[in-house]
This record gives sequence, structure tokens and C-alpha cells, in this order.
Amino acid sequence: MRWPLLILVSVYAVSVLGLVLIPGQDAQGRPWHMDFFHAFYFISFMSTTIGFGEVPYEFTDAQRAWVTVCIYLTVVAWIYGVGNILALLQDKAFQQAIRERRFAQQIRRMREAFYLICGYGETGSELTRALTDRGQQVVVVDDDAFKVSAIRLQNLREYVPVLDGDARRPAVLREAGLQHPRCAGVVALTDDNETNLKIAITAKLLHPSIKVICRADSLEVEANMASFGTDHIIDPFDTFARHLATALHVPGLYLLARWLTSRPGSALSDPVYPPARGHWIVCGYGRFGKAVFDRLRKEQMSIAVVEEQPDQTGEPKQGVVKGRGTEADTLLEAGIQEAVGIVAGTSDDADNLSIVMTAKALRPDLFVIARQNLRENDLLFERVKADMVMHPSTIVAEKIRVLLATPMLHEFLGLAAYQDDAWACALVARIAGLVRQKVPEIQEVVLEPDEHGAIAEALAAGRTILLRDILRDPGGRSRSLACIALLRVSENSRELLPKEEQPLALGDKLLFCGTAGAFARMQWNLGHAPTLDYLLTGEEPPRSWIWRKFQEARS
Repeated sequence: MRWPLLILVSVYAVSVLGLVLIPGQDAQGRPWHMDFFHAFYFISFMSTTIGFGEVPYEFTDAQRAWVTVCIYLTVVAWIYGVGNILALLQDKAFQQAIRERRFAQQIRRMREAFYLICGYGETGSELTRALTDRGQQVVVVDDDAFKVSAIRLQNLREYVPVLDGDARRPAVLREAGLQHPRCAGVVALTDDNETNLKIAITAKLLHPSIKVICRADSLEVEANMASFGTDHIIDPFDTFARHLATALHVPGLYLLARWLTSRPGSALSDPVYPPARGHWIVCGYGRFGKAVFDRLRKEQMSIAVVEEQPDQTGEPKQGVVKGRGTEADTLLEAGIQEAVGIVAGTSDDADNLSIVMTAKALRPDLFVIARQNLRENDLLFERVKADMVMHPSTIVAEKIRVLLATPMLHEFLGLAAYQDDAWACALVARIAGLVRQKVPEIQEVVLEPDEHGAIAEALAAGRTILLRDILRDPGGRSRSLACIALLRVSENSRELLPKEEQPLALGDKLLFCGTAGAFARMQWNLGHAPTLDYLLTGEEPPRSWIWRKFQEARS
């Protein structure tokens, strides 16, 4: 805009100066020179073609000749200036600069803790929705303008600032709030390992104390990330392989983990029992196929690998059956007649669906594991009725949601891994009796004076509060709330499924699962003193002045 402004200023200056210097005459015909104010006033309305007439007196021919020249000069100057303004407003770089400026202002005004999510693919969108549904603040960075536009159209519970930019650039991450004091963590979820690695390095260098979570599906990249202190590295393929091992040995614990980590309100999944002995077929020897193959080999399984391009993916020492697995001949060569399970693990959903359908036509009783790469194919994978479906985006999103939204649940699952299957099955039965075929809500409660005043006052007065007291229904203390205490963390101990006779203390951290209605009622138990008194004593004291006087009179 420099040249258009210079031209406009120059044209106005020359036009005004000309009117001041050219002599005119007043109403009596005496010589008169226009002053700068009147000259500027006249040129201002003349150049916009408003046409108020000649002021303050009629012009002489010399003045009119100069005004004629000025008319053309100013019109051309304004056309040139307005044209440049319109071009500037349509310029992509200018629009991006305006968006970045507004985005930076939004980030500076944030007063609550937020997570910076880099990459808004299937994983990023699922994680963003899960966090915002829990009332947590999220900032998103993605270099795809279409995805950035799409997030503004989604019906998210919380407003999500979003920036169209390359997250590999440190300047973009800083602008997105990496060094903001309220930034609680950075999550790298792009589909490129090198990009996620660069984001992790930048985050740890510019904000060393921040929590960094990265997605990776390469062993080399995972090792590189771990070398400089990345807090959590999530490989969806290795994660699923561990889930499969859990399902093989302790199916109750696998089912418990699925129920507690799935999206609240969704339907409870059915138990699965993968065959722990027998012959398996793994179709596709990419990153996922290798992870499953290694896990099954540790279980002393007989495994046949089907791979179309072993020269690119490599092959195990035992060799491979060359093919895609979509053909009956290939599966027969791999030993499907003796197989107990098959893994359709290629990177193409159409091939995986074809593998499953062909295998079931040959052996209807096979245990089927299918890899789903795209969320848009949900309906198709539901129709083939695979026993286990590995969707990388869902696995990563669920694990990160647990780490960020309910970190105590991550700790609970780690401790539960040391329990036997009978323990897990008993807990599954208790949860099923509470939630009516819906995934339970997970709630963390930290007993703090600022947030739970009633508890703090009662403990300060020397009263004893047991766990069962806060699990009573405030509408009738003989009834229990529809929730279960999963974990209690105190200053010196961690207790799975704490007993209801356990005394509580300030600073205790409690993890519950149950219904949303139960947690709403529990808030009254924790923060409302008269309600807590009723739960502890069974007597409801009068709350108003009139009823207190009436009670005193009766006593």
C-alpha cells in the first residue's frame, strides 16, 4: 500500500497547492486567494465526485481549468488506490497474516490450561472432541486449510482456536502458545513421523518442562523421540499387539480396559476370546503385521505370513506366501483349513475387507482381526463382523485422552495388569450392573479445601469421613450412588478398589466410574455442608431461621 498512498498524498498536495496559488476573486470582484483549509475542503469533496459546487466564491477561469485537471488526477489516483486495496484484501498472504494476528490475540487471552494439538486428521479430531466434551481447552495447528475450515463447522462443546500453519516451524508453535504459561502439553498427531519428531524436539527445547505426547509408527523415530525425553510415545500397532496379548491371557482385563477407555455413553463391547493355541495367518507384513507376528510368535503360535511385496516389506525367516490374501488359493496355501485365526492387516481397507470375506467363506469359525485405516469405512467393517478391529486413529486417540483427561485411569490400568482374570471379571460384573449397557463415565476427585469445602470443614472439626459416606445418595442415605471407587491415591499409598470403610483425608485422590447422574449428586456430598451432615448422622438439620426456632421450641 506504500505507492498508492504516496500517489494519493502527492495528488492531493499538488491539487491543494494549485488552488492556493491561483488567484481568484470574491463576491465584489476583488482579488482573493483561497486558503489551505478551503482548498483542502474543496479537493476532498470534488475528488469523490460529490459536487457541492464552487466554494466559498465562484471560481475564475484559471481556477476552473486547474480544477478540471485535478478531477482527472484524483479520480485516477483513487481508482489506482482502491484497486490495490481490493487486490490486497484478496491476497492469500495478507489474509493469512490477518488470521495469524487474530489467532495470536486469542492465545494471549487464554486464562485456562490448554493442550496444543498438532495435526487434525482422524486422530486429532477424535481427541479434540473427547477433550472438549470434558470441558478442557484445546488449540489446534494443521497445515491443511480444508481441515482448518472444517473444525469451525463442527459442533464442539468448547471454542477451539485453530491455526493454518506448518507445525514443523518453531515460529508457528510459539504463535500457537507453546511458551504460554497455560500450555499444559503438546500432542503431535500428524501422519508423518519426521514432522512429529520435529514437533517433539521443538517443544522440549523451547519449553523443557511441558508434557509432550507423540504418535510414531517407526522404531527408529520412537528411539529418537525417547532420547530427548518425550513423555509418551504411542505406536498404535504395538499398542494393539499388547491388547491382543492381554485378550489371549486375561480376556476379563482386556474387556475391563475397553469399557473404561472407550467414549462414555457408547455401547459396551462384548467380550472376546482369541484362540491361545493353533495356527494363525497374518496377511500383510508391514508395520502392523510385524507387530502382531512378533506377539503371536512369543505365544508359541504357528504362523503363516501372506505378503504381496516381500522385497519391500521384508519377510520372516520362515518365509512368506506371496499374494494379497484376497484370493482363496493364497489362503489355502497358507493353511487356512487348519487355522484358528486370521489377521487382515494391510494398509488398504478394501483388501482387508476382501481378505475377511474370503477367509470366512472358507472357514466360518475363524477368529478374525481386521485393520481399519479410514473412519469412513465404519459401516463396512461392522457388516463383516470381525471379532477385533484395529483402527489406529481410535487407539491413539483413546490412549492420549486417558493420559490427558484422566491420568489416574492410566495408573489404575497399570496396577490392574498385575491382577488375575477372576479379579477383572468380578469388577466387570459390578460395572455392568451399574451402567445399563453404556460405557461408564470416569471421574477423578481430589479432596481439596478450595473445591470441597464441606469435606474440609468436617475434617477440620475432627469428624471422620469414610469412603462410603460420600458414596451415599443425598436423596436417601440408605441408597448408594451408581458408581464404584476404582483407585485411591494418598500421600503414602495406592489402593485398588478401596474399601468403603476407608477413612478419607485432604489431599486424597479418588478415581470413580459410574453414571453422570451419580457424579452430579456426589458434588453435593462433597461441597454442601448440610448434605454431608445428613449423610454422616442421618439427621437433616433445619436450614432456615424459622425452622431452627421451631426446632428449639419443640426441644
